[in-house]
Amino acid sequence: MPKTDKKVLCVEDNPVNMLLVSRIVEAEGHQLIRATDASAAEAILADTVPDIILLDINLPGKSGLELAREFKGDDRLAPVPLIATTAQVLVGDRERCLEAGCDDYLPKPLDIRKLREVLRTYLSNGVA
Repeated sequence: MPKTDKKVLCVEDNPVNMLLVSRIVEAEGHQLIRATDASAAEAILADTVPDIILLDINLPGKSGLELAREFKGDDRLAPVPLIATTAQVLVGDRERCLEAGCDDYLPKPLDIRKLREVLRTYLSNGVA
């Protein structure tokens, strides 16, 4: 698969989930930027604008929903597709994620096919 050099920021504190995401992102030919918590993500985003952000909602410290609001309030980051990844799959959780500014929602455990589909949808820029 040709390298696209798209940057995928994954904010995820679970090493197993991070490994799964890294395998799929790299198999798709993209570059993975890893952040294990909110402060790491904020530090990366201070000088990098990724092409997509995969955001765990249950993070230590600042919640993913707070981060989502922060990112969408930043003019540089607002256009970046923001995908919530969460084990919170109760009624209303999806709506809460979308309300906070997330563009899409992936329940955990992550479905490999769905993750690949989301990456392709948001990163294709019309080039399939």
